[in-house]
Amino acid sequence: MVKTQSFKLVLCLVCSIILNIFFLFKVGGEWNLSWSKRAATEAEAVAAISCSGHGRAYLDGLVLDGNKGPVCECNTCYGGPDCSQFFPDCSADANGGDPLFLEPFWMQHAASSALLVAGWHRMSYSYADRSTISIELERHIRKLHDIVGNAATEGRYVVFGAGSTQLLSAVVYALSPDNSSSPARVVASIPFYPIYEKQTDFFQSVDFHFQGDTSFWKNNSDTDTEIIEFVTSPNNPDGQLNTAVLHGPNVKEIYDHAYYWPHFTAIPAPADGDVMIFTLSKLTGHAGSRFGWAIIKDKDIYQRILTYLTLNTMGVSRDSQLRALKLLKVVLATGGREIFEFGHETMRKRWENLNKVISTSKRFSLQKITPKYCTYFRQIRGASPAYGWLKCEKQEDQHCYAVLQAANITGREGSIFFAEDRYVRLSLIKSQDDFDLLLDKLNRLVAREEGPRTM
Repeated sequence: MVKTQSFKLVLCLVCSIILNIFFLFKVGGEWNLSWSKRAATEAEAVAAISCSGHGRAYLDGLVLDGNKGPVCECNTCYGGPDCSQFFPDCSADANGGDPLFLEPFWMQHAASSALLVAGWHRMSYSYADRSTISIELERHIRKLHDIVGNAATEGRYVVFGAGSTQLLSAVVYALSPDNSSSPARVVASIPFYPIYEKQTDFFQSVDFHFQGDTSFWKNNSDTDTEIIEFVTSPNNPDGQLNTAVLHGPNVKEIYDHAYYWPHFTAIPAPADGDVMIFTLSKLTGHAGSRFGWAIIKDKDIYQRILTYLTLNTMGVSRDSQLRALKLLKVVLATGGREIFEFGHETMRKRWENLNKVISTSKRFSLQKITPKYCTYFRQIRGASPAYGWLKCEKQEDQHCYAVLQAANITGREGSIFFAEDRYVRLSLIKSQDDFDLLLDKLNRLVAREEGPRTM
């Protein structure tokens, strides 16, 4: 009797589940959305706000009194309620590193890249295995590097950070000795990304100090003091594929490969450093998600980095990891072809257009980047760098930043990268509006020169 009643209860439960599944489906096998309908409707409604093509509205954007939805956030030199007003006298902003050149790609892939998250998603501090790293995301990262051929991952450890910025400080900590009587010397080759010096000095650690340019330490005979060399490849600001300058048993390298993707450079071979850092920001363009990863060869260094990240932030936001996973699935769906062809073509055209303007000038010049064979595209590839490293050639133009400012162009001063002020970095990775405005201002500036450049 008891067995019969138990069987009936189980049968009722199974029938209930089957009926629920049946009613959740529409004709054609699609899910009949319930709790997610409102969120999906809100997202599509905001995405449909065009802002005249010169701005964006966002779900978390400012909502003014009387407005039904968020207001448009306009691109540089555009304004008005729908960003249709152009201000021709405003300054072209080529200063920042926002990788908005990839925004059109993601708009073309709106359906596959969209993400709707339940309010109870990943509320715990950790995953089921008690770690703070998504195993599935790590698997996708390894697969991506294998397909692109830009980094060796087999037999190595992977750690996540809040963008590459957090990882840079974590790795410096991990590579430094615990003996404060002999702190590590942290160095880089000019011109270099200024965060290396700023972040190292900011923490004021007794275990490491920033010691400037690598050239000062080439002939150093002191082998007792640890040296940590930042190697940026491709380099920020000039796009060169840098290699380590210093060598020896007391030298350790941190390879910053933020830009080592087919958008920005040929991939001649997989990077094979002991410590390599990458970031989602320059891969997919999602700088605001603050997600990066490091590939580590040595287990002890890996453990020290994990300790730093656990004490610092208890890992990376689970929401950021989920979004990164979704984006990488889109990238991997075509073996990276769609995003890398789109990114490379965009950057190649921008570089060619910039060169076309500067080549007619007697006053300015740009860095030279040698074409290289790319193992990913399987062909010789020309330059497509993230930045133009502009030089003022005239003797009187010692402060190139001021020269550009007078022409309503804002770049980033060479001295910020510890180079001469004859140089200015111009960002080529911002929105199309930003690049078009930069090109227009440069055209006007060059046109004011006395005559064409002799070739």
